[in-house]
Amino acid sequence: MVVGKIISIFDISIEVILNSDTVKIGDILTVQDNREYSFEVVTINNVSATCISLGSTRGLQKGASVIKLSEGIEFEYSDNILGRVFDAYGNPIDSMKFNSVNKKNINNNTVTLKEVDVNADILWTGIKVIDFFAPLQKGFRMGLLGGAGVGKTVLIKELIHNVYASINAHAVFVGVGERSREGKELYEEMKESNLLDKMSIVFGGMGDNPVSRSKSVYSGLTMAEYLRDEKKKDVLLFVDNIYRFVQAKSEIATELKQLLIENGYPSDMSNDISKIEERISSTENGSITSFQAIYIPADDYNDEAVQIITSYMDGQIVLDRKIAELGLYPAIDVFKSTSKLIDIEKIGERHFKLVEEVLRYLTRYKELEEIIAILGIEELSEEDKRIFYRSRKLRYYFSQPMFVAEAYTNIPGQFVKIEDILIDVENILNGVYDNVDESKFLFIGKYHE
Repeated sequence: MVVGKIISIFDISIEVILNSDTVKIGDILTVQDNREYSFEVVTINNVSATCISLGSTRGLQKGASVIKLSEGIEFEYSDNILGRVFDAYGNPIDSMKFNSVNKKNINNNTVTLKEVDVNADILWTGIKVIDFFAPLQKGFRMGLLGGAGVGKTVLIKELIHNVYASINAHAVFVGVGERSREGKELYEEMKESNLLDKMSIVFGGMGDNPVSRSKSVYSGLTMAEYLRDEKKKDVLLFVDNIYRFVQAKSEIATELKQLLIENGYPSDMSNDISKIEERISSTENGSITSFQAIYIPADDYNDEAVQIITSYMDGQIVLDRKIAELGLYPAIDVFKSTSKLIDIEKIGERHFKLVEEVLRYLTRYKELEEIIAILGIEELSEEDKRIFYRSRKLRYYFSQPMFVAEAYTNIPGQFVKIEDILIDVENILNGVYDNVDESKFLFIGKYHE
């Protein structure tokens, strides 16, 4: 049924004069000419509707008749999502045949406040440095900060491998405004690592229009919700990069001539982010635990978008280039990596006090490095010497061989239980291993027998 005609076209912004009162905000309208053009209704003003184009508007003409297609963007909601790569609108882009079974509106949140489980289990990853310094709880939202070349993709792959191996969890990867080449590399690496059938991928690449980039997050959430609510699985949701979502919304707001706030961000930015973050939660059926890469513009942690995003995080894992340059992987900065679980009532007194003591040792180690560089190690007191050598052992101990990197390192991957980590750390701090060469702690799993 024809619901109106196009009266103006401005890049991605389309104005439609309506002849029907059945159109509402969020509906998908279409023009079927030599090719199909689709738009989402964002505002309605008496006899006209302002829409944003889901793709290119090249070739679209004024006066074209508009048909109502659906009540919102729908995404596949079935087992057919596993092992596949989609664009933001649910179209497969991996050159394989696809048969749709069931679809669902990407804007529908499936969980009520009553169903959210805030006392979910701890999610042990088997990665020593994460489980010790920044442990996860099912349903947590974790920020993942780090530039190119510091091991972010390897860490993501290892998390997928370990959590699937330990609790049979699945994964969803959402690419928002990132390079298509990186998406292709991730796909090939997951395939080679035999992890592809355990995950689903959705991409709104940097070459796509801002609507595609902004919708990819909601599409990824819909896939994660299917795995949690219908398959009753625990799900790892990786969003790379959540800041690009804000950028895409800013571009859309500019096109629609909406009110912008400081740095050109849309005035409803906080509301947009909250709609995403509140869909990431744990229920009695399963959980969605999220890792969200956060780009820091101009390294300004006080940027308003960064502040709003991080306010929803339950912790953060920071990858540091200086640690990567030392050859220590995963290259996680333990001083900047945090978790709300580091609480004496949540992880217990033993774990909590060990974290405090290790951080005290490593802080003193940094100070001693500067002293040694000037005066030499012989000028240190016996107590400082002990701290220095034990700290080096600790630093090496928190490196770890990865399962997904075995082909490159020839070192078998290791999954380390938290109890083994606590025993080893206690032994290092108490001097049990003072006579053991520090190199013995590099790229191992547990040390004690």
